[in-house]
Amino acid sequence: MQLDLKKYILPLKHTFSISRESHDFQNTLIASLSLNGQTGYGEATSNPYYKISVESMMAEINAIRTAIQAYTFTTPEIFHTFLTHKGLSNFAICALDLAAHDLFGKLKGKPLYEIWNTNLDHYPTTNYTIGIASIEKMVAKMQETPWPIYKIKLGTDNDVNIVKELRKHTDAIFRIDANCAWTAEETIFNAPLLKDLGVEFLEQPLKADDWDGMEKVMHHSVLPIIADESCILESDVEKCGLHFSGINIKLTKCGGLTPALRMIKEGKDLGLKVMVGCMTESSVGISAIAQLLPQLDYVDMDGSMLLKEDIADGIIISKDASLIYPKLGGSGITLR
Repeated sequence: MQLDLKKYILPLKHTFSISRESHDFQNTLIASLSLNGQTGYGEATSNPYYKISVESMMAEINAIRTAIQAYTFTTPEIFHTFLTHKGLSNFAICALDLAAHDLFGKLKGKPLYEIWNTNLDHYPTTNYTIGIASIEKMVAKMQETPWPIYKIKLGTDNDVNIVKELRKHTDAIFRIDANCAWTAEETIFNAPLLKDLGVEFLEQPLKADDWDGMEKVMHHSVLPIIADESCILESDVEKCGLHFSGINIKLTKCGGLTPALRMIKEGKDLGLKVMVGCMTESSVGISAIAQLLPQLDYVDMDGSMLLKEDIADGIIISKDASLIYPKLGGSGITLR
C-alpha cells in the first residue's frame, strides 16, 4: 500500500474568529493511500487548541511509514486498530482512517453510505457558520451566503444583542456556539432570550471540564445543549449523556470515521441527538462527513464553503443547501 502525505495551506474567504482565536489560513494534512490502482484520500487539520500541527502529524506517520506500506489492507476498521496500537494521535489517525475508508469504497465500487446500509432518503441540512466579527461584517456574511441555518459563533460581552441584530436580517434558524466562553449562570440567563430569537440549540457554552456547571445548565436551560469540546473520544459519550441533550462528533478529534460510527450508535442508544461537525477543512474531510448524513440529526459540514479555493472535488453543496453526491465509490474524492 502506497502512502503519500502533503501539507496544504488553505486561504479563507474571511477572517474566521471564535471566542479563543482568529485566523485567515488553515493548515491541513492530506494523506493518500493507494492500492490496486485506486487511491483514497483523508484529511486532518492543524489545531492549536489541541497542540496539533501538520508537521507533528507528518512526523508521527512517517515514523511508521514502513509498517503502513507493508500492511496488508483488508478493512478500514482493522487498519484503524493497527494505527491505534502504533500510538498515533487521533488527528493523525483520522487522516489515515478517512483515506482508508475512501480507498475501501473505491475498491468496492460503492459509496460508504451504501456500504453502511443507509440511504439518502432523509438527511439533515448543514448549517453555515458566521464567525465573530463586527455586527456589520456578520450581517454582510449572511447576505453574501443566504442559508436556511446559521451557526453563530459567540463569546463576547454583547452576545444576545448580536443575535438580536442578526435576526433583523434573516428568518433562518440560528444555532449558537460559544466555544466554552460562558458560565453556567450566563447560559441559563441567555437561553430564554435566545430561544425567543429563533435559536435551535446552544453548543458547548461552558468550559469542557465544567461538569458541575453543565449539570446545572442541563436542569435549567430552556434550550437543548450540544457537547463539542466535552465530547472528544468514544469514552466521553456516556458521560455526556448525563450532562447534555446531544453530542457533536468531530472526526479529527475522535480519530476518524471508524470511532465516529461507534459514537453515533452509542449516542443514539443513550437518547442523545447526534451531530457531526467539521473543522475549516477542504472537500476531502467534508465528503467523508457527508457519508454519515443519513445517520445524523444535525450536521455542520460547511468547512469547504469557507475557503477561497478548494483543493479537492467530492460532495457538492449547492447554493440552495441541497447536496450532489459524487459517483465515485468511498467518499468520492478526487484531488485537484
